Amino acid sequence: MTVEEIVRRVRERSIRLASGLPVATPPIGNDFSLSGIVPIPETWKPASVLVPLVNRAAGITVLLTQRTADMPSHAGQVAFPGGRRQASDIDAAATALRETEEEVGIPARFVDVVGAVDLYHTGTGYEITPIVGIVTPGFTIRADPREVADVFEVPLEHFLDEVNHKIDSRQYQGRERRYYAMPYGERYIWGATAGMLKNLHFILTAKETEVA
Repeated sequence: MTVEEIVRRVRERSIRLASGLPVATPPIGNDFSLSGIVPIPETWKPASVLVPLVNRAAGITVLLTQRTADMPSHAGQVAFPGGRRQASDIDAAATALRETEEEVGIPARFVDVVGAVDLYHTGTGYEITPIVGIVTPGFTIRADPREVADVFEVPLEHFLDEVNHKIDSRQYQGRERRYYAMPYGERYIWGATAGMLKNLHFILTAKETEVA
């Protein structure tokens, strides 16, 4: 898939969402979409992540982080760079870009923001806005050791191939919780990150009439 096709599809979806136009429901809306358990907090905590698509000569990759083992939440998990919105952030994209530079050292000048896609709600009470961005190579990774244990890239084609989309389960508060996982080698990509990747797969591969 070309960068131009990705930009066209994501931008069209983003515009329709922002304008309140009808869109098809994405596969995953929250951490419990596959389990039928939907905890609804009194107030969602706004957050954003950058979905960084690196435009490598050999093919587009997705940049991901491995959280440190001592983080208070989601320790050791694979994640997109991102975090909670701050009062100084003018919008969701500003949050994602700020957090990306803080966590992995990629300045905003390397990122061409394409648009915001479907919201994702977590069991910990966050309402996440995924911001898709095309990243130009040439940046230097400077991971924040307090939050990021590792930074790595996975070919986008891995996530676009449904053969790599697994459904796993575990016990959560005495009930079975089912979720998507998209392992890549020794990396176990699951939960919210896999859910947002599943939605991106939907946007990038579905027939146009199935997405709008």
